Amino acid sequence: MKQITRFPGCSGWMATLWILGVGLVGCDSITPGTAGPDRTAGADGKPAVVATNTLIADWVARVGGDQIELTSILPPGTDPHVYEPVPADSIAFERADLILYNGYNLEPGLMRLLNAAGVKARRVAVGEVVPPLALQQGGRTVPDPHVWGDASNVIPMVEAIRDQLIELAPEQQELFTTNTEAYREDLNQLHQWIGAQTATIPAHQRQLVTTHDAFQYYAQAYGLTVVGTLIGLSTEEQPSARTVQQLVASIRALGVPTIFAETTINPQLITTVAAEAGVKLAPTLLYSDSIGSPGSEGDSYLKMMESNTRSIVEGLGGSVTPLAP
Repeated sequence: MKQITRFPGCSGWMATLWILGVGLVGCDSITPGTAGPDRTAGADGKPAVVATNTLIADWVARVGGDQIELTSILPPGTDPHVYEPVPADSIAFERADLILYNGYNLEPGLMRLLNAAGVKARRVAVGEVVPPLALQQGGRTVPDPHVWGDASNVIPMVEAIRDQLIELAPEQQELFTTNTEAYREDLNQLHQWIGAQTATIPAHQRQLVTTHDAFQYYAQAYGLTVVGTLIGLSTEEQPSARTVQQLVASIRALGVPTIFAETTINPQLITTVAAEAGVKLAPTLLYSDSIGSPGSEGDSYLKMMESNTRSIVEGLGGSVTPLAP
């Protein structure tokens, strides 16, 4: 899998100039080997596939293997809610045969770029194959984009990826199907394992407090309740002093033993909440909107979900049995 090479000093306004047709040289470049603008495939005739975020890129890599030329727009640890596109992102979209994104407004900046750039590649919102949870935000009902929190939801998403790749490269149908079947087994095992671990948490302590509202699917699937978050679905929000005070009061009233910070969000405010509420802040950050960097405990979807479950279960008073390889 290839990632866009980025150089420091390139800001959001440069991306705007690129969209308007002003070429900017030297800010960003596409990793060599991705498809050129005059081609319909990547290196060695392989389809050029772009994934907008690291989760989708991980799934595509599991299905497509080395028979696709895969580019991931966001690097590990990047928050898709607030990401500002750069010129190289437009180039990647223009060179793609297939663009896979989450949908449900997870990546608003990239969607604005995609719609403005006149991209001709097929676009598929893989997250939108899953019926969303409807949450209240700012007085209106909106779909929750964090569908991967329930590991069983990833199965139809991966199957949709398989179908799209088969359309691009029908000669690789057997490989894509075999890879999908193998990954489905991994996902089913993960789903069952998470449920068994969260069941060890004392019933009155199955209460989850995180920085932003990214764990509703996880909580619903695995028997927990999200009792509060600092901010809502999007990390673009800023919590008010009243929100902080109300969250502290809820934590105290419910006897929540541990609360959780996330890898893609500055932990300063949630650390303050933990101190004011007199509870522990889990030592291991949760992976919410991105997998971890290579070599980390969460550098794949399977590993990030295992890491999250271990942190949540141990923090809330349960016990963890290791996930079998």
